[in-house]
Amino acid sequence: MPELPEVETIRRGLNKFILKRKITKVDIFCDKSFIGDTKIIQGHTITSIQRYGKALVLNLDNGISIMIHLRMTGQLIYDPSTKTNSSTRFAAGHPSDNFTDHLPNKQTRIILHLTTGTLYFNDQRKFGFFKVLPTNEIFKDPFIQKLAKEPWAMTPKELHLKFQRHKNSLVKAALLDQTIICGLGNIYADEALFAAQIHPERRAGTLSLTEVTKLLESACNVMDKSIASGGSTMSTYVKADGSKGDYLELFAQVFHKENQPCPRCNTKIIKLKIAGRGTHICPHCQRLSPDISACQNSAFTEVAHD
Repeated sequence: MPELPEVETIRRGLNKFILKRKITKVDIFCDKSFIGDTKIIQGHTITSIQRYGKALVLNLDNGISIMIHLRMTGQLIYDPSTKTNSSTRFAAGHPSDNFTDHLPNKQTRIILHLTTGTLYFNDQRKFGFFKVLPTNEIFKDPFIQKLAKEPWAMTPKELHLKFQRHKNSLVKAALLDQTIICGLGNIYADEALFAAQIHPERRAGTLSLTEVTKLLESACNVMDKSIASGGSTMSTYVKADGSKGDYLELFAQVFHKENQPCPRCNTKIIKLKIAGRGTHICPHCQRLSPDISACQNSAFTEVAHD
């Protein structure tokens, strides 16, 4: 699944390609992938593209919006020409031969025909979706409504309070919980925790306000760098022009760096499984002190006897 910087990169890219384009026709090849009535979007122009967490929203000139979530294997492929095998396509999402292959193909779920060009939605696993809804009801949508603030909009005191409310959660798990803080995925959680020198197995409730302040600043910094570099992509996501982001190569300090020296202390980076996710840390810079471990165990004992 793309993380927030990847989706923001896609938004900025598509802003160049489909803005002010009118939707002339909609083809649906998978009913599960499209929620709503195609008639109320046909004949209307895309006036702006917004992002809410990891969801993209195309706003139309008639007060209707299309919410798009790529999920695990979604792709948005814009072909500016009338040829379905054009070499000048702009693509975003899970990379495959679909970017240059003949379209539509067996993975194509939705096609938006525009006044200039065509936008294809391909999704191998059919987890992604388009959803049509009134623009003024976007915030009422259950998916959007549950999202917490993004790192840039949250204060350290707000995050500290949320951590206290989820005091027994691992801080890594808390960072991945979109109802606590929105937009941090596995890559950026690891990078932020490393920058703040916090062990991912700390209980959220043990972090001081000072530590939370440093963690939030670190999260903003690593995500800003990723957006500026076009996202992390790994082997999964590419930028809207089909090229790959270079955050992991240029800026990542620990993610996918296991067995490499820590850039801060030269200790070997290790990979653990925490909160069900592969987690990369420096065991020297991100120590789990005995005092904190004892405090966490004591808290668990008290909870167990409640």
